[in-house]
Amino acid sequence: MAENKTGPTGVDVLDWLRAVEHPVRRADGLALHEMMSLATGVPAVMWGPTMVGFGQYHYRYDSGREGDALAVGFSPRKASLALYGLTYAPKSKALLDKLGKHKTGAGCLYINKLSDVDVTVLQAMIEVSYPYVVGNLAV
Repeated sequence: MAENKTGPTGVDVLDWLRAVEHPVRRADGLALHEMMSLATGVPAVMWGPTMVGFGQYHYRYDSGREGDALAVGFSPRKASLALYGLTYAPKSKALLDKLGKHKTGAGCLYINKLSDVDVTVLQAMIEVSYPYVVGNLAV
């Protein structure tokens, strides 16, 4: 079975975020880092070259494939901010309806910039999602 391509690295998260070229993505990334740090109480870790993760869980599919994934996190991509782990908790749907301008797909939440959404709602999503992912998705 193939190894997972994305895993924790030793890259310093804040150094990496400060080096993001796009000024809005850089500022939003630093703000998300602070929000997720406060909500999860765990340190940020780089997963692969572009994903900032907080906590992790172990998964195993019926197919036998298994591995570790970040519990919640984000990536300040050129096109948008990709947020991971925030759509699985039962309370997420109601919060998404209040969030503001966003898209979802393949378990990810996409926003153009933090100013497009209600950051109080986003903070609530992080606060309900992290314990849900760690407590309910892990095997």
